[in-house]
Amino acid sequence: MQRWLLTGFLLVTTPFGLLYSQTNTLGQFWNELSFSRAAFKKSALELDLGQSWTGTPDHKSMFAENAQIYVRGWVHYYYSSRWKFSFFLAYYSNKDVPEIKQNKAPEIRPAVQAMYFFKKIPYTLNTRVRLEDRNIKTDSGGYETTIRLRTQLRCIYPINDKIIGAGTIYGIASDELMFKTGTNVAGSQFFDRNRFTIGCGYSITSDIQVEVTYVNEYLPRSSVDELYNVLQVNINFINLFANLKNTIFKKSSEPAPSQD
Repeated sequence: MQRWLLTGFLLVTTPFGLLYSQTNTLGQFWNELSFSRAAFKKSALELDLGQSWTGTPDHKSMFAENAQIYVRGWVHYYYSSRWKFSFFLAYYSNKDVPEIKQNKAPEIRPAVQAMYFFKKIPYTLNTRVRLEDRNIKTDSGGYETTIRLRTQLRCIYPINDKIIGAGTIYGIASDELMFKTGTNVAGSQFFDRNRFTIGCGYSITSDIQVEVTYVNEYLPRSSVDELYNVLQVNINFINLFANLKNTIFKKSSEPAPSQD
């Protein structure tokens, strides 16, 4: 069954993000630092720090405007080898986000998420459902709330090994559909967007991975549809501070070389 799911996923999602007419096309650059570590039994904590740049109708460079800065804290619970449940609370400083069509619109966003793993070796195939409560500040100073449902199918495939460890190169592909309730700030469309992602990652060590992907994001809107071509760079650290602490104390505890 997993083989059929993987084959269907690659056949359907690969062209899906590329078929839309490019009515209003912008280049963007997204980057994120992710820090995670084990916490209590079957649980983990994660902190994400991210930034995005965007082009504008007048300046096509993907670095034309600093669009967004965000911080996001996660709590993950691994219910079983198949199921993972998560909650996050995030703050987004939206400075120039084309989707919102206004400048300086801070956003507070809590969310709950469930993830199911179909297979983990040699490739990881999983589906994800996330429910977000987006609270976006308006020009009048109040907040508008929109509820957004996100569904994603994602595959990670090690290229030069059976599992991801130090020195592993791996491919990444995913497709995500988003639906939302209407607001004046974020638009009235029920279907919010489709996000197709493809790229690769490299595991520098078993605890540090760098991922570079291309994202094709289509946003249907009542006036003008939008299409974003995105270069995305993510760096993931696992148990970073614990590993640094162990390395420092290990070096300090090593005996000094004897001198004749």
